[in-house]
Amino acid sequence: MNTETMDTSAESAFAVLTRNRRTTGISLVLSSLLFLYLISTYGWRQSALFLVGLAAGVILYHAAFGFTAAWRDVVNTGRGAGLRAQMVMLAVTVLVFTPLIAQGEFAGINLRGSVAPLNVAVVCGAFMFGIGMQLGGGCASGTLFTAGAGNVRMLITLAAFVAGSLLGTWQWSLWQGVPGFAPFSLAENFGVIGGIGISLLLFTLVWVAAARYEKHRHGSLLDDPKNNSPYTFLRGPWPLIAGALALAAVNIATLLLAGRPWGVTSAFALWGGKLAVIMGIDVTSWAYWQRPGLSSTLDQSIFIDITSVMNIGIMLGALLAAGLAGKFTPSLKLPLRSVVAAVIGGLLLGYGARIAFGCNIGAYFSGIGSTSLHGWLWFIAAFAGSTLGTRMRPYFGLS
Repeated sequence: MNTETMDTSAESAFAVLTRNRRTTGISLVLSSLLFLYLISTYGWRQSALFLVGLAAGVILYHAAFGFTAAWRDVVNTGRGAGLRAQMVMLAVTVLVFTPLIAQGEFAGINLRGSVAPLNVAVVCGAFMFGIGMQLGGGCASGTLFTAGAGNVRMLITLAAFVAGSLLGTWQWSLWQGVPGFAPFSLAENFGVIGGIGISLLLFTLVWVAAARYEKHRHGSLLDDPKNNSPYTFLRGPWPLIAGALALAAVNIATLLLAGRPWGVTSAFALWGGKLAVIMGIDVTSWAYWQRPGLSSTLDQSIFIDITSVMNIGIMLGALLAAGLAGKFTPSLKLPLRSVVAAVIGGLLLGYGARIAFGCNIGAYFSGIGSTSLHGWLWFIAAFAGSTLGTRMRPYFGLS
């Protein structure tokens, strides 16, 4: 290697170091300012929920805990480590959620689970969401943390996600009254012990099925795709199981602070609604916004909205994690087909989540964590859509 090449490499390394130090500093300053604003204006609970979102962003980034890639791995390679880690995450959540929700109150805060009907809207919306995951490149939480970490393509997906959510609120009334069944909670119908037991049995069945399928294709299990990487707390990567347990803690903290489980996509609908009002569109005449308590949110600050505050926290947390890891490297070089896939995927993600009572967090994670059968229906339909979306990725130049 000649001297000129060495100098160029040194300059490049120094530029990367400087950019990531600056990124870390910016994320810390913005997070501190927002925390102080929230605690002084809206109280300790809102600021605490922001910190929970901030922690979620760091966890999602350092553990690379994506639902999209985990499901895609099962289809493409037969590797099920990510899916098995999700079952562990859900099991821990159910063990803590179920007695708390049955108690109905904690430290003066009323607690409720995420329970919704089992109907055609869940199936169609989750199936759309599954396709959107693979074309857009991320789920709800995945879109937030990768966009926050500087992925320009995911910023496009996020913008389309918001637009799709707005479309979903516009057509929300069309999906009401579709065929289906009333909400069904395992804990409410079989008791706390019964709800936990049935849930653990279902998690075990999925875990064993994923393990057997992987052994069938490879002869052995790979517990963590990152198992050859050195683990560090501040720079990552974290083991998958650490991410699973940490995200369970995030959802439990959200339940205790907000009185309901973690959700993501309702904020996208709110952001889209506010933008539409600014553009002169009267969304208040839509049935979705005429529900109790929703129309007033369009006139209020987004910092009053718990989900918005947590989402902003996730993005800032991911930005901080990327800076600490030295991996904040945004690039504007995006192939046209990839951009098209991001737009289509984002629209499907937003629309699907709005009509299916949530996303991979609100319906799958929090729904199943609340022992609601609609979460399992969502999982089956979304996984089917994700499988189709995985097959479609090569047509858009996606690996």
